[in-house]
Amino acid sequence: MLVTRETDYAIRTVMYIAKEGGRVANVTEVAAAMSIPKTFLAKIVQRLAKQKILVSIRGVNGGFRLANGPEDISLLSILEAIQGTAAINMCVAGRGSCGLSGTCAVHSVWVEMRKEVEQTLREQTVKGLLTS
Repeated sequence: MLVTRETDYAIRTVMYIAKEGGRVANVTEVAAAMSIPKTFLAKIVQRLAKQKILVSIRGVNGGFRLANGPEDISLLSILEAIQGTAAINMCVAGRGSCGLSGTCAVHSVWVEMRKEVEQTLREQTVKGLLTS
């Protein structure tokens, strides 16, 4: 599984906002602090808000804050919000992705790896990462 640059930026953004302890952070501030291109970050935070990881606050003092506590936000939820499934190989991305899964000797390996990766990402919360 490849974690995209966009997902990396999303994780860094959520971590930054979480460190702010409920204070609203705007795109300009986060982009500067995390060295993320502002226009790229604007698209990322909108996706995170649509997936209810962040809340968008409008107005002069607007920006973004976490939609839930950092203990309730996992790395898996951020990854899936940005890039979809955490599949190791396309054959385990979803039903019907590969017609050979019933006869492929490697299929079960991909399935097991996906389960392990998803479990690890699910267990890693923003709060846990902030305190480590």
